[in-house]
Amino acid sequence: MEPTASEIRIDAAPLLRVYQDGHIERLLGSQTVPPGLDPKTNVESKDVVYSQETAQSVRIYVPGTVVTSAQKLPLLVYFHGGGFYIETAFSPTYQNYLNALVAEAKIVAVSVDYRRAPEHPIPAAYDDSWTALKWVTSHYNGNGPEQWLNRYVDFENVYLSGDSAGANIAHHIAVKTSKEKLDGMNLVGIILTHPFFWGNEPVGDEVKNPAVRAIIEGIWRLASPTTSGSDDPLINPIDDQSFGSFLGCKRVLTCVAEKDILKYRGWYYCEKLKNSGWDGEVEVMEAEGEVHVFHLSKPCCSNAVAKVKKVAEFMNQGKA
Repeated sequence: MEPTASEIRIDAAPLLRVYQDGHIERLLGSQTVPPGLDPKTNVESKDVVYSQETAQSVRIYVPGTVVTSAQKLPLLVYFHGGGFYIETAFSPTYQNYLNALVAEAKIVAVSVDYRRAPEHPIPAAYDDSWTALKWVTSHYNGNGPEQWLNRYVDFENVYLSGDSAGANIAHHIAVKTSKEKLDGMNLVGIILTHPFFWGNEPVGDEVKNPAVRAIIEGIWRLASPTTSGSDDPLINPIDDQSFGSFLGCKRVLTCVAEKDILKYRGWYYCEKLKNSGWDGEVEVMEAEGEVHVFHLSKPCCSNAVAKVKKVAEFMNQGKA
């Protein structure tokens, strides 16, 4: 019997389902909120298109104190998570997180919206993220199209960050900055939260979760249909022989969670980086008793508050 258009072709719950007619149902991360002034943190945000070609935007955040100060602030360029499938830069979870972080750290943040799989398979997310960073950096001389970036950003103090798939993107964009220099920008460090890296050979206690390993590999293959598999350098950059050689910064903070299956890759990333000959400093922060991206679902818990403070401290320590 021929399948009907309403039948599920790929069930990637709890992220999404793909139907026979091509329709995609996102099960999480579809809610959005508008930018504006957040009364709790006094952080203001607005959306600006960075690519006319793809109609993609960034959400820019500035702390309320910035308009009364002549001092320029460090910049955080943030890539959201969601397995390359769900969430956007305009999700309430990211709005809440970045409002809190910008207020705590006294920084400017640019949250990048990128095209998502499976409609736009890998490498679309990486391509968009690089385009966004180039657009942001074009403001370094104060003559860019967006006045907040012209006025408030210290381009000598730039950081990249993201969670899960966004942390994966942040790593690869940092590598790209060492190979394709962007005029006027000094990338000081990267902050990777629960990074989505994988590989054929299990690390740590991953071997105890064969069913989970299969799910994670399936998520990656759906996002990247032409991939060579779990040792594709995009999902497993850690085992690449040149790992660390082209990381375009000198400071790395990796945040992991005790009950997250991806934590072993986070620790492995840092261990390999230390032993790679990379000339920089690396820190790890592990949240006890927590699961993957807990800080987004429980932003007021003590571990989430501690994470915000740690990231703020990390960025302010690195001021040039």
